[in-house]
Amino acid sequence: MDNLLKALTFKDELIPAVIIDASDGQVLTLCYMNREALQRTLETRLVHVFRRSKGRLMLKGESSGHTQKVMDIRLDCAGNSLLVAVEQTVAACHAGFKSCYYRRYDPAGDAVEEVEARVFDPEDVY
Repeated sequence: MDNLLKALTFKDELIPAVIIDASDGQVLTLCYMNREALQRTLETRLVHVFRRSKGRLMLKGESSGHTQKVMDIRLDCAGNSLLVAVEQTVAACHAGFKSCYYRRYDPAGDAVEEVEARVFDPEDVY
């Protein structure tokens, strides 16, 4: 773990982590980790993040049970971001979608539209 931490550059004590589905490569979400979140992720093999809005460390899926089991971690060429391949339980998005990127922008109609179906009802979970 020491060599990984030495290879990374944290900005304002955080590093962005792109979370992808290990089975198909779909981008699930973008989160931020501090050193403690990364250490807990490595120790437990479950994604931990630093929630900037709450100012605290949390297990991804701690409220919903929709955890992310780490299958692979990669560093970008500059060591300033991570790519984390996971086995996703149910869905990554708190809005009920598999991916947080369930909306697409259509420049022709200047519209933002949903392009995925919900996989769970957030009212049933939160």
